[in-house]
Amino acid sequence: MARPPRAAASLPQHRLSVVVLGLLLFRAAAKAQLSGDSYYDASCPAALLTIRTVVSAAVLLDPRMGASLLRLHFHDCFVQGCDASVLLDDTGNFTGEKGAGPNAGSLRGFEVVDNAKMLLETLCPQTVSCADILAVAARDAVVQLGGPSWAVQLGRRDSTTASASLANSDLPSPSSTLATLLTAFSNKGLTTTDMVALSGAHTIGRAQCANFRDRIYNDTDIDASFAASLRAGCPQSGDGSSLAPLDESSPDGFDNGYFGGLLSGRGLLHSDQALFAGGGGGSTDGLVRSYAASNGQFSGDFASAMVKMGGISPLTGTAGEVRVNCRAVN
Repeated sequence: MARPPRAAASLPQHRLSVVVLGLLLFRAAAKAQLSGDSYYDASCPAALLTIRTVVSAAVLLDPRMGASLLRLHFHDCFVQGCDASVLLDDTGNFTGEKGAGPNAGSLRGFEVVDNAKMLLETLCPQTVSCADILAVAARDAVVQLGGPSWAVQLGRRDSTTASASLANSDLPSPSSTLATLLTAFSNKGLTTTDMVALSGAHTIGRAQCANFRDRIYNDTDIDASFAASLRAGCPQSGDGSSLAPLDESSPDGFDNGYFGGLLSGRGLLHSDQALFAGGGGGSTDGLVRSYAASNGQFSGDFASAMVKMGGISPLTGTAGEVRVNCRAVN
């Protein structure tokens, strides 16, 4: 009697499991990738133009808004990833991130995001995520103030959760030391170069007296005349809401002036001056000097770092949702 044909050899069970696991991991990794800035070309062709128009108008009316929109994106990405969790309002049974220490009374620009979202919901309902609006708005705000442009990676979705506790623990404070800053950024997958370049965002915007009061009265690495000029508007106690520019040389222009200020001991925040110890004693001194000498090098590194920061733990695929209202889950 003829033998039946032999079945094709099969992989051992353990090898088969490894292959299947590898395929699943590959699919998960591919699913988590963001796409280029053409992501909305088919689903919402006017998306980027709409955001840029809203941002340009807002920054034209109030140049400070440029720094505020950039800061919103940073404060979003450092907490749970770039998922628009920072935009969620508190409710009776939900506590968001807006009231956390680093955010309370200082985050601005929510209405600009609302305006962009309202227009986009009219043009392309439930298509453009709030997280993508934040990423694009940050880029457009920098460009509006004379800074570099970059291709924003898109395809983020919005979270249905937020974390006040992570906002309090993961966002660097104005009193951070260099070691603390390096750790905070490293924890998000960002290098020392990324950290120094992203700190250059302080070339625009203002800080409240409460955040630099201790520095101008107690720090020893601050230029004496600079500290004296700030004390007049920032008393040692009492109201701490008065503002001072983070870069006195060009507070509304995105350039490398911030780094020149650090070389002179005129960093407004303790965390700013921590980047430059002087005398070659700090691990980031060389970068600060390079950026102070070359706006081109700073702009290039800043743009690259913004792309990396915008890729911190995004929700993609079917994770999360596309909110209809950026302030509330659907």
